[in-house]
Amino acid sequence: MLTPPRTVVRRDGGLYALERALQRRGFRHVAGADEAGRGACAGPLVAAAAVLPEGRRGEIDGLADSKLLTPASRERIYQEVTARALAYAVVVIPAEEVDARGLHVCNLAAMRRALASLTTRPEYVLTDGFGVDGLDVPGLAVWKGDQVAACVAAASVLAKVTRDRIMVELDDTFPGYGFAEHKGYITPEHTAALHKHGPCREHRFSYINVAVISGRDGRPPRSRRPADGGPYEPMERSGAPGGTVGVALGEQPRPPAPVGEDVVMEGGVR
Repeated sequence: MLTPPRTVVRRDGGLYALERALQRRGFRHVAGADEAGRGACAGPLVAAAAVLPEGRRGEIDGLADSKLLTPASRERIYQEVTARALAYAVVVIPAEEVDARGLHVCNLAAMRRALASLTTRPEYVLTDGFGVDGLDVPGLAVWKGDQVAACVAAASVLAKVTRDRIMVELDDTFPGYGFAEHKGYITPEHTAALHKHGPCREHRFSYINVAVISGRDGRPPRSRRPADGGPYEPMERSGAPGGTVGVALGEQPRPPAPVGEDVVMEGGVR
């Protein structure tokens, strides 16, 4: 039996080339999934999935990796994606669940839930960096997928804008940390606020910088979290050196599938 010819997608083919190649092979509805907040030590982890229309209807002017866009551009593209996508879904995982289950486990579960929530069933899934198990459709993990595939870039914008809005709201509830500015990531200003106020309930106590400052670094993540005693409950803090790198405990991610100069669409990567 003759096998169908391979479809080669060149990296210089543009943000829509990968999806167009899959659609030419019969996969009409290609979903992209991405997350925001993996590296933050405060606030939720947010995952999103999106299916863009075929052809020009799915092309969004200025769409790119959310990290490369200005806040104003992200907001504009967010509105475009939510208005024009065939389907999209966003899943928010609170900091407490990240502590209890581990970052990577929560990340996979969130992307799986976002993909399962799509009202248009995807026929192929593209994910950023690493694969997601448990899907009943074929998929491909694409290195820097939010810079390579339009549907992944769209998902990254949905996740980033959603999380940024949450962090701005948390800044009102937990003043003094600067959540509206650094969005919970580990900056010198955030580290200084942690030393001054101690962690609040929205911090991730499974991250070593938070655990050390709280004085509970020798305890398992679940027991590190403060009780739900009100909108602002700082922890006792111990003298930890500034600039400690935040590292989440839990299952470690598998190495991502790299994408070379060309991607060969046969359910794998050349």
